[in-house]
Amino acid sequence: MSALLLRDLRLAVRAGGGFGLSLAFFLILAVLVPFGVGPDRERLALIAPGILWVGALLAALLSLDRLFQLDWEDGSLEALATAPLPMEGAVAMKAAAHWLTTGLPLVALSPVLGVLLNLAPAGYVWLPLSLLAGTPALSMIGAFGAALTVGVKRGGLLLSLLVLPLYVPTLIFGAEAARRGAEGLPALPVLLMVAAISLAACAALPFAAAAAIRVSLR
Repeated sequence: MSALLLRDLRLAVRAGGGFGLSLAFFLILAVLVPFGVGPDRERLALIAPGILWVGALLAALLSLDRLFQLDWEDGSLEALATAPLPMEGAVAMKAAAHWLTTGLPLVALSPVLGVLLNLAPAGYVWLPLSLLAGTPALSMIGAFGAALTVGVKRGGLLLSLLVLPLYVPTLIFGAEAARRGAEGLPALPVLLMVAAISLAACAALPFAAAAAIRVSLR
């Protein structure tokens, strides 16, 4: 399992599709929002948690279509299906690699982008915490969507249509936790709800994704 994780990490860093593109998109969104809504600092502070969460969600979505597609094209996915490693474990490792190259850098970059959006001081703690708790769910749900569309030509749009509705609960609770923390309101119960969504996704969706891949390989 560790060898598969390291392989996917190397591929993501070499290709740059998951690592650099997501960060660039996240940065560009944070830079453009003040031009669109105006320079009012109070307005920016009000919408900063939601905007940064939406940006993280869309940035995580950018590289999902590559999660299984490259392995499908070169035959590696069939080899994984017949390997001693269960397909559920392979799905979990690919989702972990996606999170390490996309979700974790977004967590680290979020306080810097909070400065551009005049995020409240308390938000510099709660925004990264909410992203740290919620981005694993984004990667795991994305892996499930990628498994459903593997082998489909031009499946990127279909993948987005499948995954975005499933992202809504994570987005709602994640942005609410960051907003409550930034405004000095009790945010821990909402943060625990975000963490619960991630734990549930990581526990259940590898099995669903593995079943979808097996159906595609038949």
